[in-house]
Amino acid sequence: MRGRYAERERIEQLLADARQGTSGVLLVHGEAGIGKTALLDHAAGQARGARVLRVEGIESEMEMAFGGLHQLFLPVMDLVDALPEPQAAALRSVFGLSSDSVRDRFNVGLAVLTLLSEAAADGPLLCLVDDAQWLDQPSVDMLTFAARRLRAEGVVMLFAVRDGAPGAAVKGLPPLLVEGLDREDAAALMPGLPPYVVDRVIEEARGNPLALIELSAALTPAQRAGRLGPSALPDAAAGLPVRLQDGFLEQLRRLPEAAQVVLLVAAADDTGDLTVVLRAAGRLGSAVEDLEPAERAGFLLLSGQALRFRHPLVRYAAYQGAPLARRIAAHRALAEALGEAGQAHRRAWHLAAASTGPDEGVAEELERVAEWADSRQAMASASAAYERAAQLTADPQVRARRLVSAAQRAADAGQDERCRALADQVPLPLEDPGVAASFARARAVVELGYRRPETAARILVDSAELTGVERPDMTGSLLTDAVHAAFSAGDASLIEEIALRSPALPVLAVPAGLFGGDVPGALEAVRTLVDAPADGVMDRLMTGIYLQLTGDHAAAREAAVGVVAHCRDQGVSGWLPTALHLLVQTELSLGHHDEASARAVEALQLAEYYDLAHRAAHLRAALAMPAAVRGEEERVRTLTDEALAYTLPRGVGRGTADALWARGLLELGLGRAEAALEQLEAACGEVTHPLLCLPLLPDLIEAAVRAGRPERATDAARSLGEWATALGRTGLAASARRCQALTGPDGEAEERFVAALAMHEGGSAYDRARTALLYGEWLRRLRRHIDAREQLRAALDGFERLGARPWADRARTELGAAGGETGLTAREDGPISVLSPQEREVVRLAAAGASNREIGAQLFLSPRTVGHHLYRAFPKLGVSSRTELADLLAS
Repeated sequence: MRGRYAERERIEQLLADARQGTSGVLLVHGEAGIGKTALLDHAAGQARGARVLRVEGIESEMEMAFGGLHQLFLPVMDLVDALPEPQAAALRSVFGLSSDSVRDRFNVGLAVLTLLSEAAADGPLLCLVDDAQWLDQPSVDMLTFAARRLRAEGVVMLFAVRDGAPGAAVKGLPPLLVEGLDREDAAALMPGLPPYVVDRVIEEARGNPLALIELSAALTPAQRAGRLGPSALPDAAAGLPVRLQDGFLEQLRRLPEAAQVVLLVAAADDTGDLTVVLRAAGRLGSAVEDLEPAERAGFLLLSGQALRFRHPLVRYAAYQGAPLARRIAAHRALAEALGEAGQAHRRAWHLAAASTGPDEGVAEELERVAEWADSRQAMASASAAYERAAQLTADPQVRARRLVSAAQRAADAGQDERCRALADQVPLPLEDPGVAASFARARAVVELGYRRPETAARILVDSAELTGVERPDMTGSLLTDAVHAAFSAGDASLIEEIALRSPALPVLAVPAGLFGGDVPGALEAVRTLVDAPADGVMDRLMTGIYLQLTGDHAAAREAAVGVVAHCRDQGVSGWLPTALHLLVQTELSLGHHDEASARAVEALQLAEYYDLAHRAAHLRAALAMPAAVRGEEERVRTLTDEALAYTLPRGVGRGTADALWARGLLELGLGRAEAALEQLEAACGEVTHPLLCLPLLPDLIEAAVRAGRPERATDAARSLGEWATALGRTGLAASARRCQALTGPDGEAEERFVAALAMHEGGSAYDRARTALLYGEWLRRLRRHIDAREQLRAALDGFERLGARPWADRARTELGAAGGETGLTAREDGPISVLSPQEREVVRLAAAGASNREIGAQLFLSPRTVGHHLYRAFPKLGVSSRTELADLLAS
């Protein structure tokens, strides 16, 4: 551990914090052999009094869904029965302990979080995840899901990842970069060598500790004495992994032949099970005693029935250094051994590794593995199995079907880049119309995710035309996907064109009516969708979008919650950020800005985790809206700049409009009406129909009036009034009345303001405060100060409760001018305002009677973290029990 002072200190601090009940996470990353495993070993050595769980990623086990999770939790499997039954059932299913399928993948993540908490119940817990890039993606997803939610359990999680290595993606964790040693520390690892040799080895190893040790150990006696010719060490331009592999191979080849065979089998194995390794090695002529030379040389570590390599590069060298024929033989031997052990899924992967050409029998076995992974919501693993099955398939049409299935599962797993690579491999033309339609969907996912939503819509429409005759059952879903893409483009004419191709379907009748002049028919179709909800993600999503578009925000929120739950139930994590985005939009429309922010942050993290740049741009624009309400100018600029950098060049009109709307709202709140009007008019110009910019029209109208340009509000005010009447939504009608008061004759203004306030009852508190502010300003201009103070005080209280600082400042200024008291308001002196958003949510649920476990299940926190939040919140609120808490919130 020479030269690792800062790294050790950081890890030791995490362990010290864990002894005080605080959890911590670290992503230790760096190049191969740099010392990541040594740091994890150091952590294990320093974890006095702590329980230690450890798992090592194995490259050949990467596609075994949840294999890493199972290995990590083997020592604490007895705690599974202590979990809430839905969580326990989810873990039993993914571990293959039951035949049940997983209905809610997020139950698995929550089960992992709760199990970690339970394992730390009697003292600190240290979880070490080595070579995480070679862990299966579902395990990584669940472990990082839990890691990001640890707070007060006394759990430390250390993930070690090799930079640049292909494999599982580990994101969103605090990083610790491990770099090469300086010369002094490097030289200390090679005692007894002449300075020239030391310098030469340091130059080749570039400070990599493992390279220093292994390259120096591989030197011949003559080289150690200093007689180094120009080819004595690997060429300086060679890549580090190659040089390391050569160093290991030199040592491995000194072992007896039978020991090398055992090492090869162990390197090809993906279980770490000594019995399986010996059973397979026995088929190749080796036995248990052949382990001794490898163990004596320090290549293997044995404990009970478990086997592991002392360093992953030893495994790599033992496997890659063997001739291809021997590697194939090892995989065949392991397949036979695993077949006897009843591990059919692992057997299939080893048979695939042993295949050198097309093999339909093995391909069919892998397809069954994919179906099994699919039923466990392990979409990434299912995709990998379909892909390997395709590689072993001779028939081009069957290969195409399997590649398309792989691409679809990759998209469902949020792996759009991989979906693109798989779609590019599909052999054309496709004879099966169903496969062709699925292929179009995969291509549209790629187009929507990276290029232009309009093109994605066209791809789907063309596919619907081509497959409609032979597969009419797929036409509706293809066109629905196309409408969704067209909505992203903000192109109303394209939406209408697509919808009119099959207007008898309710999901298409809605946009056909809205954009084709039959609003009553569209509203009837919306009611049909709500009364008879469909099973698919897209139909559910479009139902929520239609409800939101037509102003029924409460119903839209209910639909969005259902879509989010559906995505989690079915394990289609690639669609979860989209579903959460809809939920964010409904919360914003209802004036729930804190809730919208929390959901948007969660969704943006997921979108970034899965590299979903398209959805991330939409979410940044959405996240800018509550920031604009709060007057967070720098944050709004940053978020909208990032959003627009993506949306503008790709024609993502909806995302561009939302980003410009956020900018306009910020300017309006800060009193810069002219700049606000400019941004809001630009936002309306990004979409091609008044209905698509209906939510921002009240802001545009107010900006135009305040900027002294009422003529620029005329068309918007007329459109808002017409659509409010046509849609019959109270919230829209209230906004329309407010805007009519602003733009109409003064003699009718008061009646319209009063009507708007009445319509706001039970609706958005933010919109009501906006109306009260404008009404109060109007009254003050007429010198009706007493009446003005009543409205301005209501506006100020409302804005303060919402944290809408610029609007509160404006209301406070107006109230002062009207002679009103402008001291502390409910937001500033109310006890709930001192809590963080997370504490507020925990407190709200606790006051409603939910237990810590129930709160944790709803908010994806461990029960101990819930308890920690309550422990911190109670003193802030001046209460000591849940009963007092409920009474306080009720008051």
